[in-house]
Amino acid sequence: MVDEEELRKWFSNSERIVIVGIGNPIRGDDFVGLKITQNLQGKVPKNVYLIECETVPESFTQMIVDFDPTHIILIDAAVMSKRPGDSVLIEPESLPVFSAISTHVLPLRIFCDFLAENTRAKIALLLIEPAQTSFGENLSLTVEDSAKKIVDLFIRIFTGSDQS
Repeated sequence: MVDEEELRKWFSNSERIVIVGIGNPIRGDDFVGLKITQNLQGKVPKNVYLIECETVPESFTQMIVDFDPTHIILIDAAVMSKRPGDSVLIEPESLPVFSAISTHVLPLRIFCDFLAENTRAKIALLLIEPAQTSFGENLSLTVEDSAKKIVDLFIRIFTGSDQS
């Protein structure tokens, strides 16, 4: 699980935050980024802009740029050779430009590079190891549990309370 102190430190001095949920709603655990974003709806302050972009985050670039964020975090499933449900916070620079890390049309590194060039925002990826990404609309129990913990973590960081 991503470390709470690490995430709090990453969000320090944030004024306008964009959380981008990425994934495919019919590919099992690949849905986790969207699920987290959906579960945060109505539970975060107004300075947190939640975007559910499925597998085409590049279609939302103008909305992100127009919000003028100080911090952008992209949440996605990624095969990282970790245990299912494990999550890590990484900087986009650590991703290869052409990566097989996800199922998206445009590699996330290129998307992040574009955002970095067009915003003044600090950018990171919160990646969650999937248990399965075969066709189906349900998260595995392990990844579902991790998603709930991440939602609770964001709520604590943004509001100072636990609302799950």
